Amino acid sequence: QVQLAESGGGLVQAGGSLKLSCLASGRTFRSYAYAWFRQAPGKERDFVASIGWNGSTYYADSVKGRFTISRDNAKNTAYLQMNSLKPDDTAVYYCATKASAYSGASGNVDDYRDWGQGTQVTVSS
Repeated sequence: QVQLAESGGGLVQAGGSLKLSCLASGRTFRSYAYAWFRQAPGKERDFVASIGWNGSTYYADSVKGRFTISRDNAKNTAYLQMNSLKPDDTAVYYCATKASAYSGASGNVDDYRDWGQGTQVTVSS
């Protein structure tokens, strides 16, 4: 069974940057798609960015041009580089992956079966 472990969250001022990491274990990393979602207090879990097994990417409109998702198959790790952070980006960020191999990027939460425990990102104004 795949396990996902997020890291890299923290407190940053508006306009700053953070890079989140998602270390996956338990299966062949390079064959699967990964995504980042986020959930603010009292709100639903929202899609942020996704990367397909072949490197294709897909972003929520709210983060286009500011966030970049990437993957390093040699390190079994997916990343989310977040620049120009805003207070509205404050949330718990979750890494997720699909059950089926060789899938592309997508933003539907129901496409993802396995989830990490999340990492808190707080952006102060």
